[in-house]
Amino acid sequence: MRVVFAGTPEVAVVSLEAVLSSRHEVVAVVTRPDAVAGRGRRLTPSPVSRAASERGIPVLTPTKPSDPEFVQTLRELQPDCCPVVAYGALIPQPVLDIPAHGWVNLHFSLLPAWRGAAPVQRAIMGGDDVTGAAVFQLEAGMDTGPVFGVVTETIGPSDTAGDLLGRLAESGAHLLVKVLDGIEEGSLHAVPQSTDGVSLAPKITVEDARVRWDEPAFAVDRRIRGCTPNPGAWTMLGDLKVKVQPVRVSEERLDPGVLRVERGRVLVGTLTTAVELGSVQPAGKKAMAAADWARGLHGDPLVFV
Repeated sequence: MRVVFAGTPEVAVVSLEAVLSSRHEVVAVVTRPDAVAGRGRRLTPSPVSRAASERGIPVLTPTKPSDPEFVQTLRELQPDCCPVVAYGALIPQPVLDIPAHGWVNLHFSLLPAWRGAAPVQRAIMGGDDVTGAAVFQLEAGMDTGPVFGVVTETIGPSDTAGDLLGRLAESGAHLLVKVLDGIEEGSLHAVPQSTDGVSLAPKITVEDARVRWDEPAFAVDRRIRGCTPNPGAWTMLGDLKVKVQPVRVSEERLDPGVLRVERGRVLVGTLTTAVELGSVQPAGKKAMAAADWARGLHGDPLVFV
C-alpha cells in the first residue's frame, strides 16, 4: 500500500523504520512543526522529521491537519492508509476520510484502558501489572475507534515509564506492520472497543509528578517510576526543589516525608513503610547518589514535603 506516516517523538521513529522496512511504500511523513528546544532555544525538527529527511522522504509539517494546503497535498499523494504513532494533533473527519483505509493509530495501552496522552505513565502510576499496545481505526473520538490487534507487556517491579515505552515501541511497531499487511490483504477487520474498563490518561502535569509522601510506599514507588524520565518526580526540602529517581521499598518505618540518613543510604517515610532513595537531583545541579547528596544536609528534622 501507499502510506503516509504521521508521528512526532523519538518513540514513533521505531514504527517509521518498521514500516519503511516492510512491503509498504512510505510516500510522505506528517509531523509537528519545528519546535524550540535545548539551551540555545533554537527551532528544532522533530525526531520523526529528522529520520524521514535522512532517508529522503518528503516531510509535511502543517500547523493544523485541517490546513487547506496540507489537505490538498494529502489528496494528491493518494495514500491507501495513514499509520499514526504519537503525532500530537487531532485529525478532523474530512482528513480521516481521504485514505481509502483511513488512519490507523498505534496507542500504548490495552484499549479501552488509558485513553489519552500518557497511557504508559498512567498504567504504572495506576498500579497495573500488565499493559500493552493496540492498533485501532482512528476516528473523531479520543482513542475510541475499533481495534485491529493488540500486544501485551508485563510491567516489571522496577520498570520506569521510559523502560516500558521502549519495549512497547518495539513490539507495537511489529504489530502496526502486521495490521497494515492484514488491511491490504483484506484479512483483518477491526472490532469495536468494549464499553467496560474505560479509563483516561491525561498528560502528566508538574503537580502530578510531585511525590506524595503521605501515600503508601507502593504508590510512592509507582508515581516516581511513572514520571521517570519525564517530567521527573520531585519533592521539596524546605525551599529546595529536589528531583527524585526510582526508589526501593524497605521494611522500616518512618513518619511520612521524614528523612533518615544512614551510612551509605537515605530512607524517607511514607504512609506505610519507608523507601530508600536512589539518585536525586537538587535544582541547578547534576543527579547524584542520595547518600552523597545527604552528606551536605544540615538541620533536624529533615522532612520532604
